[in-house]
Amino acid sequence: MRNRIIIKKKINNFEKKIIIPGDKSLSIRWVLIASLASGVSKAENLLLSEDVLAAIEVIKKLGIKVRLKNQTCKVYGVGIDGYKYKKGIILDAQNSGTLGRLIAGILINSPYSIKIIGDKSLSKRDFKRIAKPLRKFGANLRLRNDYTLPLIITGSKNLKPIKYLESIGSAQVKSSIIFAGARTDGKTLIKVPLTRRSRDHTERLFKYLKLPIKVKRQKKFDLIEISKVEKIRPFNYKIPSDLSSCAFFIVLTALSKQSKLTIKNVNVNPTRTGMFTILKKMGVKISLFNKKIYKGELIADIFIQSPKTLKSINCPSDLNSGAIDEFLVLFLIAAKAKGISFFKNLEELNQKESPRLKWGAKILKKMGVKVILTKSSIKIYGNPNLEVNKKIIIKNYLNDHRIFMTCAISSLSFGGTWHIYNPRSVQTSFPNFLEILKRIGAKIN
Repeated sequence: MRNRIIIKKKINNFEKKIIIPGDKSLSIRWVLIASLASGVSKAENLLLSEDVLAAIEVIKKLGIKVRLKNQTCKVYGVGIDGYKYKKGIILDAQNSGTLGRLIAGILINSPYSIKIIGDKSLSKRDFKRIAKPLRKFGANLRLRNDYTLPLIITGSKNLKPIKYLESIGSAQVKSSIIFAGARTDGKTLIKVPLTRRSRDHTERLFKYLKLPIKVKRQKKFDLIEISKVEKIRPFNYKIPSDLSSCAFFIVLTALSKQSKLTIKNVNVNPTRTGMFTILKKMGVKISLFNKKIYKGELIADIFIQSPKTLKSINCPSDLNSGAIDEFLVLFLIAAKAKGISFFKNLEELNQKESPRLKWGAKILKKMGVKVILTKSSIKIYGNPNLEVNKKIIIKNYLNDHRIFMTCAISSLSFGGTWHIYNPRSVQTSFPNFLEILKRIGAKIN
């Protein structure tokens, strides 16, 4: 693959139907849970991205047999206590924070020390956020500077259930604790402020599999209770499409005049649809149809129609956790909206594959958009007539797939000549991103 793409022409108006690859969060969770099941589980439409393939390699190192053909995967689970632990195991999470953090929770009873490593980007991210609760269970965790990978975890035979306030708003932290609680005698309690609610895919999968988990909604908190899991039945899963990947095409449609787009069979889990609320407030026309519940998840087709005008927004921060992976591309809507948009309490954006809040501001400034940036907020001065008529080079962005895809959408929406380096970055989450763009009319060199 070449080390850059060049886009120098806006996309024409379009009316298309597309299918987006499988959900990354669900794909990784399916791989991990299937490895702990007692028997063979099968997934269809598994996302074949680097993050998911890394999860497969990790369970194989722990003694799990896997057969992968096209987008169908069979995992031969060996039971909740069936991992083959060996001395000196090194597990490479590559770029996946989800994998690195969730597998640590699963390994909480390992009799030997296991080392978890990652790529350059993942090795800069905060792993203390999971080390803190996992240590409370009784496991020993060591980190570089007590903050980053590599992480060395040594489990304990005498795990104790914990009570933990998860105030970050991280589904990865919450899920890591759930997996650890599933290995521990007694009841582990996780308290999550409603203002910090995050993706609940793990809870939904546990409920679907009838594992001992309870989620209680209180006045200001969600209370999650998890008890020790004795056995997981094998299960088949047809992975629905990834909403975060859909976001790029939703925004492209919203920014393209007289365009319509239908996206089929998408996971529209309510903890992930903050983007819809934000876009509707800004004037984008979005509707869901063919809704159904599939194994605990809400699935629907999405229809988007470009609006005549876009409105600015003072974005309520209680929408942040439900749109955390979409903000980079949502900033492009604000760039074309009439008025000043304000997004606050977004410090979590800088805990992703790259400091995304800083990069969001950097991209907009390169386009000629006025922004005011703080450590946790961004103010964007929109221009409904925004056109880019210059050369823009995007490189050295820690290979963050969402930065690459955001820049591709920006170039097709606003014009200019964009040189976007390292297209291989999309292999992390969306390998056929450029292929689908070309299918709806994008000219990419």
